[in-house]
Amino acid sequence: MKKIFLFFGVFLVLVSCKQNGIDNPEISIQELKDHIGFLASDSLKGRKPGTPEGRVAANYIENQFKSFGYKALGDNGFQYFDVITSVVSGPGNSLVAGELSGIPDADFRPFSFSANASADADVVFCGFGFDINKDSLVWEDYKNVDVKGKWVMILRADPELDNDKSKFIPWAKDRDKVLTAKDKGAAGVLLVSGEEYDPRDNLAKLELDQMGTNSGIPAFHITRTFANSILKSGGKTIENLEKSLLDKKKPMSFDCNITVKGTSDVEFKKVKTQNVIGFLEGTDPVLKEQIIVIGGHYDHLGFGGKNSGSRVPEEHAIHYGADDNASGTASVIEIAEKLAANCKDLRRSVIVIAFGAEELGLLGSKYFTNNPLVEIDKIVAMINVDMVGRLKETGELMVGGTGTSKEGAILLDILAKDTGLKLAMSPNGFGPSDHASFYVEDIPVFFFSTGAHEDYHTPRDVVSKINFEGLKQLDDYIYKLSLELINRDSVLVFQEAGPKQESGPRRRNGVRLGIMPSFTQTENNGLGVDGVTPGGPAALGGILKGDRIVAIEGNPVTNIYDYMARMSKLEFGQTITVDIIRDGEKQVLLIQLEDK
Repeated sequence: MKKIFLFFGVFLVLVSCKQNGIDNPEISIQELKDHIGFLASDSLKGRKPGTPEGRVAANYIENQFKSFGYKALGDNGFQYFDVITSVVSGPGNSLVAGELSGIPDADFRPFSFSANASADADVVFCGFGFDINKDSLVWEDYKNVDVKGKWVMILRADPELDNDKSKFIPWAKDRDKVLTAKDKGAAGVLLVSGEEYDPRDNLAKLELDQMGTNSGIPAFHITRTFANSILKSGGKTIENLEKSLLDKKKPMSFDCNITVKGTSDVEFKKVKTQNVIGFLEGTDPVLKEQIIVIGGHYDHLGFGGKNSGSRVPEEHAIHYGADDNASGTASVIEIAEKLAANCKDLRRSVIVIAFGAEELGLLGSKYFTNNPLVEIDKIVAMINVDMVGRLKETGELMVGGTGTSKEGAILLDILAKDTGLKLAMSPNGFGPSDHASFYVEDIPVFFFSTGAHEDYHTPRDVVSKINFEGLKQLDDYIYKLSLELINRDSVLVFQEAGPKQESGPRRRNGVRLGIMPSFTQTENNGLGVDGVTPGGPAALGGILKGDRIVAIEGNPVTNIYDYMARMSKLEFGQTITVDIIRDGEKQVLLIQLEDK
């Protein structure tokens, strides 16, 4: 009977460990050429997220995983999510000042952060829109006027236009000025460029924002001509007001004695894209509950252009992305194939992922970690392969995240012996690729890359420049690491390696809470906390991963831009209050900011 059960058990392993379509289980140069040649071909037009060509690339990858015997996770192997590809002025924009009706995109344009809302109210001119009273810097445009329920007209920039180190810089951004006006109770904001600031008086272009958040009130950029029609009854012009403010360096605010009626209509264009995910179950009855993730992004920049990330935005041409990241995608496919061919020897389970929308801000990997198709705690390590097609003759391979586990660096050195590779290790777990989304979840990560080059994010990142011999060399090495992580007796021990840092613009004096904000949150209901730096002000003050910051010093925070604006006005060593929502309940925490 024991022999029968033993045979039956082996039979089950073999049945669950399919090797469909695996003619050559070894990582081969020819197959790498085939994969990259297809993904970086003319027909795929740069694999931009949300395009038919991006979908073709995803189907190609899913078919590869399926042919190897991987179980399709999600929706038949795809995990769908939406991304914002553009922002445009909608048909409902209007702005009427007295008897004058403005022409959209000629006299005015909404900012991309404008709320889709209407206001019919009087107008108050408020200089540069500052509310500053800090140390020796005092500039209070709202001190002697009532703007509640009114439109506020504000000059863009600041009174020190020629000073790159102006003390006004932390308060000078358009969105920050709108937030200040909102705090004062304004119904809407009309921003206008002075003649010294912008002689051409060009209307600001709508900027793409993956967050899709808004300021909570309508906000328009208006031309000087339109602004002067609002100021006409008082005998004032923007040109004269700007000159006076620049010369006297003193606030100047007054009622304009005119009513403006306006409606803002901003449309964010969304498309659906996808991650591609396959699962291979391990054979050990206990260890198969633990999962190793091997992934890399497959998307690229399409035809490039403005706001695409292209380094040559003026060139409308296919950005092939052979190295970035057809090389990494091909590597994941080949490693996945070899693992499947040896699946009976794999103790832990494996997830292979081709991430979508990495170029738009790690959106695919972040969506996966926020919406995991397996229990996130079961993922015990992650390997990220991104831009690995340009290995130099010296054999230098960059590996990030080596400090995110106690064993990582030593393990990598041992496996690198006799490979011809020279490892350039970086301990930090956070970085500009998809492994960062796993690091903030306390998962050990390894990030492999041969580095940037002059063809990066240009149409010249083509197949002919890939070092295929070098690519196979490093893929064989990554396979060895994968096999070690899958079969070792114990999991890697996670440890912090560098801060789970804030990204984006920061104040010049460097005040920080020590959090990793959520960059995929689109609701205007606060700022999600995706990670907290141990020992930082947030951690010491009691902020936890998963909290939602809704106010700083009593001032509301509805999105990351509000958060950055609030933080920009704080000082080193200051003690502040931070309102958070945790488990549906509001709490107020006292946070001591670090000394300088």
